[in-house]
Amino acid sequence: MKLRSIATGLALAAGLSLSLTPTGTATAAPQDRPASSVAKHAAATTKAEQQRIIDYWTPSRMRNAIPLGTQRELKGKPGGSTGGTAVAEVAQPRFGKVFFSIGRSNYVCSGTATNSTNGDVVTTAGHCVSDAGTFVTNFAFVPAYDHNSRPYGTWTAQTLLTTSQWLNGEDYDYDTGFAVMNENASGQSLTGLVGGYPIAFGQPRGQTMKAYGYPAARPFDGQSLYSCTGVVVQDTVGGSTDQGLSCNMTGGSSGGGWIQNGSLSSVTSFGYTSVKNVLWGPYFGSVIQDVYDTAATS
Repeated sequence: MKLRSIATGLALAAGLSLSLTPTGTATAAPQDRPASSVAKHAAATTKAEQQRIIDYWTPSRMRNAIPLGTQRELKGKPGGSTGGTAVAEVAQPRFGKVFFSIGRSNYVCSGTATNSTNGDVVTTAGHCVSDAGTFVTNFAFVPAYDHNSRPYGTWTAQTLLTTSQWLNGEDYDYDTGFAVMNENASGQSLTGLVGGYPIAFGQPRGQTMKAYGYPAARPFDGQSLYSCTGVVVQDTVGGSTDQGLSCNMTGGSSGGGWIQNGSLSSVTSFGYTSVKNVLWGPYFGSVIQDVYDTAATS
């Protein structure tokens, strides 16, 4: 199997989770994990750096940010497609667009405000916080983005986190990232202002899930929130532990949250070049829970 990253084109997705505590965490079934599954990076830790990033993301830079997506290219596999037409949604404060830089280029993904002890966690894809073993820069989250409107402002990240499996090996089974956001100028936490979804781990597979995101690659323009709903399926195409959802969202929807029974249970991750209109994403098990637990208390 050959993996390659793309700047435009397909989008990505899928996943799952367990029973919640009041803060939205859960106890997942035991599974093998490394001594440390958490990769952590300090981002905008000073007021000056936070303001620099807010100023950096002008409407022009946001509009021209490249929709990031990843594809798995499978040689010799038959092509195919399913339905899964995305439906336009009214902008919601718990969902938003994620903006960041890799080198001198600017990119866009999607993210979800997530309940946590600190009230400042955004969940997205691992490839939206780390590329080729290096964390991204200029990370920002805009809740309820809608045609250049930023009704809840632009939020900067204090800390970026992903799984060590993604950072060190770009393992798509663990393609999940978290950002701990700085409080805004009024001293409010992110979820204190916009609300958030509880997150769940170790959930039953093969359930109905609803994926949200801001697809920006053609035929979409990245200006509106969209969703797809359906029963997720196990990956029999490439053998990952991810699940697939019938959906035609494109690049830019990467990192968008998948909701199962009212809880965030996965994010959009990748698409197979040989299978059109199906998004795949990581199963939220104990490894990803380790990273979330660190983010939630940072």
